[in-house]
Amino acid sequence: MAATTINTTTTAFPPALHAEWIKIRTLRSQLVGLCAVLLATVAFSALAGVGTDVDDADPLFSVFFGVSFGQIAAVAFGTSVVAAEFQGGALRLSLAAVPQRGRWFAAKLTAIALPVLAVGLVTGLLTLAVGSAVLGERAAGPSTAEGLRGVIGCAVYLTLMALLAAGLTTVLRSGVGALSILVPFLLIVSFVLGDLSGNAADLLPDRAGQVVLHSRWDGTLGPWSGLTVAALWTATAVAAGAWRVRRRDA
Repeated sequence: MAATTINTTTTAFPPALHAEWIKIRTLRSQLVGLCAVLLATVAFSALAGVGTDVDDADPLFSVFFGVSFGQIAAVAFGTSVVAAEFQGGALRLSLAAVPQRGRWFAAKLTAIALPVLAVGLVTGLLTLAVGSAVLGERAAGPSTAEGLRGVIGCAVYLTLMALLAAGLTTVLRSGVGALSILVPFLLIVSFVLGDLSGNAADLLPDRAGQVVLHSRWDGTLGPWSGLTVAALWTATAVAAGAWRVRRRDA
């Protein structure tokens, strides 16, 4: 990992953010992770569109179905960026450059959120275009307002999932540990709980956050209240991560 030294006792936020961005863009695996967010979402949305039963389909979620898989790439990206700090004493170097631990952690999270948000917006636009094209004349696509909501919701949701993973990784100080919890939860546990527990499962972060990607939803939350619930989960994980950074030795 490229080390960036900032020789000031009190480091301003912009240089700290720049240093964290340098770490991301100089590691090919993390750039590949960002690209995987776009590729997985668009590819699985296109595949889902081919096999969609248009008579029963939710037109918006039919287009954005691939977000269920793109979120795994977003989680992996957020996890890998933070987990790199716990390898080879990298965290000690980072805190030597930015002694204010809260400021360093804020810079780390911002360096994760901004590129995921940007990639998420591009992903949302491409997914809307590709998904609508695949459905074609077989079904009425989402309205303009729904499409815009889907694009924005896709970007915000993917960003929240990346930050949730970053916070959990910081708490556990292990990328493997965070992924071993989040990936099975997002792919399996959430669906099982949803089938067994009714509306209570609507408050889980992934189910709540993805309401924004549905034209119609029978649960208790709406599109933006669902994203708010997902944001509260993310805020809890980030707050726990910040506490961990402040309280534990590097």
